[in-house]
Amino acid sequence: MKCPFCGNIEDKVIDSRTSKDGDAIRRRRECLRCGKRFTSYERVEDIVPMVIKKDGRREPFDRVKVLTGLKKACEKRPIGTETLEKITDTIERKMIGLGAKEIKSTWIGEEVMSFLKELDKVAYVRFASVYRQFKDVNEFMNEVKTLFKS
Repeated sequence: MKCPFCGNIEDKVIDSRTSKDGDAIRRRRECLRCGKRFTSYERVEDIVPMVIKKDGRREPFDRVKVLTGLKKACEKRPIGTETLEKITDTIERKMIGLGAKEIKSTWIGEEVMSFLKELDKVAYVRFASVYRQFKDVNEFMNEVKTLFKS
């Protein structure tokens, strides 16, 4: 492991622990040249599918985009970042669990909407208004009415 302080590649592992959620190993290391300590993480590399956009383009899945969309929808709402990160993690794990090499962006959007519908109605409506690209106020009002009927 390359030392982030001096660039030396020789170090010794001082401590190894499994992370809280068990999906990584945290290692404390000490550089053998400069003596400074740093932390590294070892994880299993997940094979993340390509996302097929509405216009047919393909791009790698980017969890930051999902998290950013959730944060925008939940702006000024009483929802913590940790909750949004857990939702993003759940969606990503579910997607990887499908085992598909490609996945439609609409699947991701519908997953986000289902979580927001349970979490916060205002955040749901905000996300839906952008995601569904309502053509007029009537479409928007129909979505709100449907939300409160369920």
